[in-house]
Amino acid sequence: MMQEILTVLGIETSCDETAAAVVRLADGHCTVLSDRIASQTEEHAAYGGVVPEIAARAHVERLDGLISAALEDAGVDWDDLSGVAATAGPGLIGGVMVGLSMAKGICLARGLPLIAVNHLEGHALSARLSGEVSFPFLLLLVSGGHCQFIAVNGLGEYERLGTTIDDAVGEAFDKTAKLLGLPGPGGPAVENDARRGDASAVALPRPLLDRDDLDMSFSGLKTAVRRAAEAAPLTPERRADICASFQQAVTDVLGVKAARAMAIFARDRAGPMTLVVAGGVAANQTLRARLEAEAVRAGFSFMAPPMRWCTDNAAMIALAGAERLRIGRIDPLTIAARPRWPLDMRSAPAFGGGRKGAKA
Repeated sequence: MMQEILTVLGIETSCDETAAAVVRLADGHCTVLSDRIASQTEEHAAYGGVVPEIAARAHVERLDGLISAALEDAGVDWDDLSGVAATAGPGLIGGVMVGLSMAKGICLARGLPLIAVNHLEGHALSARLSGEVSFPFLLLLVSGGHCQFIAVNGLGEYERLGTTIDDAVGEAFDKTAKLLGLPGPGGPAVENDARRGDASAVALPRPLLDRDDLDMSFSGLKTAVRRAAEAAPLTPERRADICASFQQAVTDVLGVKAARAMAIFARDRAGPMTLVVAGGVAANQTLRARLEAEAVRAGFSFMAPPMRWCTDNAAMIALAGAERLRIGRIDPLTIAARPRWPLDMRSAPAFGGGRKGAKA
């Protein structure tokens, strides 16, 4: 019989954040005992983006110390752990392999169960780190690599309702920042500059709003930003206006699509409804405010993780692992890291198929 109280170490290394956390799950209530994150922003700043080899090397150098610090912060020892959860994909394969290999080594040495977590499932459950969010709920996952509407019907039960057909919204923020000469990370930089700008100053497209489905596109919006940046001298005022206009375009697209998604989600379900927004872009305050307003109009509750758990972190991985461990879902030590791993394995790939699998 599974323990009523589960204490799980979580490890996250899917991109450029090295993270370790300890979470305790008791009677469905989650307590984050520790949460350590080491950013690699400085290592990648000179390259204008994340360099996979540098990221993997940094994970190797930092992970051992972060895990020790997370255990010390939590006041637990190896013998207090119920299991170890690690991101097994999707992500930069070198980084994913570092974290998953470390988790396997710990489990082998300590006789602990391994839980290989889908990074996207971590984001999907991240709102449950700080409050009660009951299944089913509607999820808008917005991050650097993903932009999807997902019906979360239960643990491991995910139905993709709509997705970007090209670039993720977080990638569009990063590209916009790079085009405008802003420092990384791109999302916060664009949001900060947008506060000084006029959101109606630059005419930018709202892609696919004329379609009734929930699919999205941000590639053309990036191209429009580039053209706007080249059309006139890029003064600080002009840059702020472009940032504000870009942010408003993204907010309008996601706001309209969210309203449609809630109508579709509620059509076949009864009872209280919740819209959850998660992922790094969920930290954007303009977007949060619009989505919350749309949720209120639709009769939905609105939930978003606290800011620190919007971006990549190990607490969400530990929670996803604890939830799986609670119902006996553990993985063999032979499980492989995966660069691609859609949450909804039944839906046809929207794009990016191939020998590595579907991107979305």
